[in-house]
This record gives sequence, structure tokens and C-alpha cells, in this order.
Amino acid sequence: MSAAPNRPPEPAGPASVEAAEAEPPARPARRFWSERRVPAVLVAAAVLITGGPLLYDIVAVRADRPATEWRRRLADSLDATAVGDAWVVTGCVAAVLAGVCLVVLAVTPGLRGILPMRRREAEQLRAGIERGAVGVVLRDRALAVSGVRTVRVSVGRHRVRVLAESHFRDLDVVRADLDAVLDDAVGALGLSRRPSVTVHAHRPAKR
Repeated sequence: MSAAPNRPPEPAGPASVEAAEAEPPARPARRFWSERRVPAVLVAAAVLITGGPLLYDIVAVRADRPATEWRRRLADSLDATAVGDAWVVTGCVAAVLAGVCLVVLAVTPGLRGILPMRRREAEQLRAGIERGAVGVVLRDRALAVSGVRTVRVSVGRHRVRVLAESHFRDLDVVRADLDAVLDDAVGALGLSRRPSVTVHAHRPAKR
């Protein structure tokens, strides 16, 4: 018996191309939510400190025991204080501001320093990258451009600002090269929302 001759692999046909094009598109990823540990601890401590003794005294009064001295003094003081008193107004304003801060913390995600990355429809794992890491990557890519000596990168949620110092080559050429390199680098990061890149190139200050 003779073995069949080895054949080179056949080139990808239309079916494989269609399968690659049928890959589910990436869906926009939402921002990561902060755990808000410090505000939660502060609110819990404030409720425990203020509400615990008051609740205990109310239960004691319901059990036919006399009210504590501090609650009687507080009740008498509030009864003798006018509504327009400065301390009352100040306390109300502080309570309103604290409530507004808690509402803002409850409805905003936080973690502004982490940029979400793209993910496919079938993927359950969420990924993100810190803005500082994005700045380091873009700075390294910009320093690889010929003529660039120093680079400063500021990464925001929607915009990246790059300030480059070039000691030779034409500034327009350096700026064009930076635009191309940084645009490719931002696309390779796989961010969910691609930020716009603004490049400024200048000469070093004369000494």
C-alpha cells in the first residue's frame, strides 16, 4: 500500500472569510462602578452614632421608663429655638448638602481613572486600563518618532493631549508622524470609547 502524498493546505475559501466577517461586533462597555467604601462607612457610622442612642431612649420611654436627661434638654432647646435661627439654617443647609452628595455618589459610577475596553457579545469578562498606563504607552510610542526628544501626555476620558518637543526635523512633519503613530496606538489599545488625540509640537526653549 502506498501512502497518499502530502498536500499543501488549501487557501481559505469564501466560507472561512464569511465566518470571520460573521464574528459578533464589539459592544460598548460601561464604566466601572466604585465600591464607595469610605462614604458607606461614614454614613453607617453617623447613623449608628446619632440613631442608636435615640432609638434606645424611645424604646425605654415606651417601656414606661423616664426619658434620659440629654433628650429632655434637646427637646427643650429645640422648642425654644426659632425656625429662622442661624444654627437651624446652618444645620438644614449642611443636611441638604450632605444629602445631595450622597445622591451624586449613588447615581454616578466613579472610578474615573479606569477606561473600559471593548468586549464581544459572548464575552462575560470586563476589562479596563488605567489612564496612567495609557499615557505611558502613548508616551513610549511618541518617543520612538524621529526628532522627538521629550513628550508629555495627558489622558482624559474623551481626549488625549500630547505635547512634544522636537529638536530637529520640520515641526509639521513631526506632528504628522505623531498623529499617525498615536492614532494607531490608540486603536491598538482596544478602548470602548476611542478618545480624540490632540498633538502639539514645539522647539526647545533657547538658552
